Amino acid sequence: MSKSLKLYLGAAAGTVVVLGTAYAAANSAVDYPEVTATYTKPVPQAEAPAADSGAAVVAKAVEAPAAAPAQTAAAPVQVAEAHQARTTATDAMPEVSTEAGRFGLGRAALPEEVAAWNNDIMPDGSNLPVGSGDVWTGDEVFADHCASCHGDFAEGRDNWPKLAGGQGTLADKDPLKTVGSYWPYLSTTFDYIRRSMPFGNAQSLSDDDVYAITAYILYSNDLVDDDFVLSNETFMDVEMPNAEGFIVDDRETTEAHFWTEPCMENCKDSVEITMRASVLDVTPDEGEDTATSEETGPPVEEQAAAPQAEPVQQAAAEEAAPEAQAGASIDMALAAEGEGVFKKCKSCHQVGDGAKNRTGPMLNGVVGATIGQVEGFKYSNDMAALGAAGRSWTVEDLNAFLEKPKDFLKKTKMSFAGLRKEEDRLAVIEYLKTFR
Repeated sequence: MSKSLKLYLGAAAGTVVVLGTAYAAANSAVDYPEVTATYTKPVPQAEAPAADSGAAVVAKAVEAPAAAPAQTAAAPVQVAEAHQARTTATDAMPEVSTEAGRFGLGRAALPEEVAAWNNDIMPDGSNLPVGSGDVWTGDEVFADHCASCHGDFAEGRDNWPKLAGGQGTLADKDPLKTVGSYWPYLSTTFDYIRRSMPFGNAQSLSDDDVYAITAYILYSNDLVDDDFVLSNETFMDVEMPNAEGFIVDDRETTEAHFWTEPCMENCKDSVEITMRASVLDVTPDEGEDTATSEETGPPVEEQAAAPQAEPVQQAAAEEAAPEAQAGASIDMALAAEGEGVFKKCKSCHQVGDGAKNRTGPMLNGVVGATIGQVEGFKYSNDMAALGAAGRSWTVEDLNAFLEKPKDFLKKTKMSFAGLRKEEDRLAVIEYLKTFR
């Protein structure tokens, strides 16, 4: 046999031995990867043929796999011991509840994890954070984070809700429900702002900022003075106007007699409209229906037309006012321009016949009048002090005030940024001169 063939057969025999060893190890450890069987090469037998032939080498290689199980007999024992150890460790784990509705997953929340979510403020002031904020700090924070939706004076903007005003309207057909007129607990205001505001960036405000914003909203509703400081210590001193306006829900007892099976017998042959909704247009339109009764009052056409008469008369009176009251000192052309500019002020101020105080005071006769003296309106302390000192609204002072109210008087309820153009300011003042 050639020397190269002998080398080849020797290498092949060694390869067979290695593959056999791997096969035996894999079979013993396939289900339990952490337990590995080791194969030790068999010691050659003393009586093994000494002939250095290819046939003898191949015979040894073929016999090797059969000998492997004998050499690795300890492997199954090791696997069984590992399995027993794993079972014992599992049995030692604490038992997990498998009650109905539970899946035996997770763990009980830690106290600090519960506390992170349990941040609601109760009506009695419990769970209030330590902190404080004054009205004028709240004015600044409100302007930065809230005014874009709720208006400079908390009067609302577009479809965003009003936060101030509405006192005395809850019995009206269309009540204005705000923090000052409707909400019974101040804790609701604080909790909502702290949890959900500002819109799109919730819970970004500090506790002091929330106290300050809440204080400013109270001030905007004339519930506190401008020097008021709201804190966890003064929180319960605030009395909400509608605190007694809610009752306990007792329908389960008081309305139980209504909860019966509906009657499905002796039904009416036809249905007639006997009354119509007076606020919302929800009554079906069936043409020439002028049903009347002692309860419904005048015909429908008259009801629909009546409410329109007053606004038309008022609009006519306002249009006639500049002409009727015009004097030599009033530039009527400039006043007409001022009427257009005044649209920026109408959301808070009224002028003309029947004008009332709203978020801001009515402005009839304001030019030349004593500052801060409109009856029924609650001014900031600093504004009222100017009037007490005898100062009046001259054209010069009105011009300066309308340019930038906060520069004229820092502590003023008027958060309006101001009119930049002097021609606009002078036009508005000229327009206000026409209302005495």
